[in-house]
Amino acid sequence: MTLNRQFCGLMSGVVLTMSAGATLAQQDPIIHDSEYYILQSQHGDRWQTEDQGVQDRLAEIRAANDGKPPNIIFVLIDDLGFGDIGIPELSYVRGSKTPHINDFANQGMNFMRMYTEPSCTPTRIAAMTGRHPVRTGMQETKGATTGEGLAASEVTLAEILSQSGYATSHIGKWHMGDIEESYPHNQGFDWAAFPVHQQAQLSVMTRDGADGNIIAGYDTTTQSNAHHLDRFFRPNAMVYGLEGEKGGTAREVGIEAGEVWTHEDYVEMNLRYQRQAIEQLRKLAARDQPFYLQYWPLWPVNFSQTDVEQAQTPNGGLWVERMATVDQWFGDILAEVDELGVADNTIIIAMGDNGPMLQYLGTTGFSEGVYRGGKGQHLEGGVRVNAFMRWPGVLEENTMVGDITHISDLYTTLARIGGGTEFVPRDRIVDGLDQTSLLFNGEGYGRRDYVFIYENEVLRSIVKNEYKWHLPAPGVGGAFSQVYNLYRDPREELYTPGNAIWTGASFQDMLERHRRQIGAYPHTDAGQDVPYEGIENLRPETVELVDHFNGWKNAD
Repeated sequence: MTLNRQFCGLMSGVVLTMSAGATLAQQDPIIHDSEYYILQSQHGDRWQTEDQGVQDRLAEIRAANDGKPPNIIFVLIDDLGFGDIGIPELSYVRGSKTPHINDFANQGMNFMRMYTEPSCTPTRIAAMTGRHPVRTGMQETKGATTGEGLAASEVTLAEILSQSGYATSHIGKWHMGDIEESYPHNQGFDWAAFPVHQQAQLSVMTRDGADGNIIAGYDTTTQSNAHHLDRFFRPNAMVYGLEGEKGGTAREVGIEAGEVWTHEDYVEMNLRYQRQAIEQLRKLAARDQPFYLQYWPLWPVNFSQTDVEQAQTPNGGLWVERMATVDQWFGDILAEVDELGVADNTIIIAMGDNGPMLQYLGTTGFSEGVYRGGKGQHLEGGVRVNAFMRWPGVLEENTMVGDITHISDLYTTLARIGGGTEFVPRDRIVDGLDQTSLLFNGEGYGRRDYVFIYENEVLRSIVKNEYKWHLPAPGVGGAFSQVYNLYRDPREELYTPGNAIWTGASFQDMLERHRRQIGAYPHTDAGQDVPYEGIENLRPETVELVDHFNGWKNAD
């Protein structure tokens, strides 16, 4: 096997050392982005030795647990940037309270350079597919009916673990499309409870949001509407919460025909998801197979506190208050894991999905931290998050690693740990790298020293080591571009020409290799279909919305 085969003519003549251990000896390697092969050509022999040790360690862990791989609980919390959780001192000075997550952060590994994508949908796509979302056609966060979603041809982490013998459940935010093939119970989960869209629909686009001056013009009771002619311009009658089982249709819950969604409904949805997370945990733990429980809360994203009698934090911000609630819920999950007696063989991951929504600074109670920028931006504040993993007896407690990681790495790493690497597709680029050696051996054993950062379909920056290159405007040479040293300048504010003089050409080379690999393995499209199919109880007003959407969408 050569690099020529992996690059499809981009590079040739370099022996490609397999990096997945003895179990993959009969399989083609997973195809990664070009930069991985630059590193592998320098470290492949060492990685192969490490991987044999990883394989032996995984076998030992299984043998100690009656042949079962570990259970996995993945909690992904919305719009939390670096410093919003897990650091008690920052919590204290900002008037927030997350004691359970802060304590949890010291029970295992703390990933100090975890990168995500800049916003909700892209980050979740990367977690589920191990691929930068631009490769899947799902790089944009959308808040209304679109008739598109995660394509059935994508291979999700849930599908891999399901094929590996895991029971799988998803609860909470999904946000990967409004077409049938994109629903979680059609993407590898045995059971799922989820809203089709996101919190803008659930919390902002309400009368309560209008009354709180969070949104204007959407709620028709707040203006005369004297000159409004198109009643479909406002995306009313969308589907809210669904529940479904693998192989079956979904059913909308929490709203009846003719009802108008309110903040009270949103509160009940959040409470219901927490109850269901505990219920699913109990059901899964009682089964004689490993489980993967994916719980992605909707809170702390919240735009009304009409149901709150007394704030519980000094900060009192809309989201900081709800984060205190989510923290308590996370503590309840940890307590339930202990009560069920499955803690020792259960990996628990807790992390944010991207930086804070700076458009609502002050209102939410969250703000910029160490890093500049927020949700939707390629700046470090938009894509750097706290991420913690606990695996008792395997990961040393109170451990920090400074190796660069990306949320897509969870895909390949958890597939390896769950015994499903053979199910990772070999016909496309998988950006996620197997970081099991980092977990077992600690700092300095990562497989990544780079990240490509997109805003939607536009590549905006590249990170390599401690340097970050903001892609220059057309006509600006590499030696005159903006390169920042993230150790010396974590807020990307101090432009120093000396950085670009020696890094500019190397960054340009990385970009050229990246583009050539895209040429060899082109991006695919998102799934396209009639919205809301596969739901057995569509409300009449939603049927009318779908008829209108299809009327213009499918017009010649």
